[in-house]
Amino acid sequence: MMKDNPQFDFWYAVNNTEVVAGPQSRLETFGATMVNYHLVTELMDSVDKVRVREGKLKAFRPEIITPQSIDEMMLEGFGSEAREYADWLQHHADELQILKYGFKIQKQEINDYILSDPLEAVIERVKDGLAESGDPLGAVLVGVDRPWEVCLLKLMVELVQGSVAGNIQDIRQQQRDRKTQRHQQIEQAFLNASRDASKVPELASLLRQNGLFEHYEDRFFAAVCASK
Repeated sequence: MMKDNPQFDFWYAVNNTEVVAGPQSRLETFGATMVNYHLVTELMDSVDKVRVREGKLKAFRPEIITPQSIDEMMLEGFGSEAREYADWLQHHADELQILKYGFKIQKQEINDYILSDPLEAVIERVKDGLAESGDPLGAVLVGVDRPWEVCLLKLMVELVQGSVAGNIQDIRQQQRDRKTQRHQQIEQAFLNASRDASKVPELASLLRQNGLFEHYEDRFFAAVCASK
């Protein structure tokens, strides 16, 4: 029997939970993901009584933690070496992607039932049901009956581990696409300004909006002179 200690209960649940069938699809990069879990637990005071909880775990869109936010949120009270490292991160943002994941148990979606069978038999039955459903975002866990919500932490960790590489790849591709699109917009704006002097303010505004005026400053003034 577990001790009357919330901290003990927490770690007991974490250390006695196993994901026996994980989702086949990773978490969405640019939107929320709904994961369908099936948690199998033995009733504590009954023999061959097994509870199955079926519910939904909502994974929110992962957020990018920027080097600037690391500087602002995480380095307060640290020494000069940490500050120097934060400065380095700010100048190498393209080389770093740290993602923050958030999850929420959808309480209204929880369904549970009790079966009078050995634990292993129930596990196999639930796994077979998931396989037949073909649900790419379904998962089967074996854990403890109390506190059962803590068992979902193991699933969350595995979801993040299986998704972070693909999520980062998607984000970097999006950043490359945006950079290419921005470059094309700027080149088109320079071309328009070279043909029509009235387009020069529009070019200046575009460069400032993207924080690139200093980068293109020499070329901009050359274009201004050429348009006169």
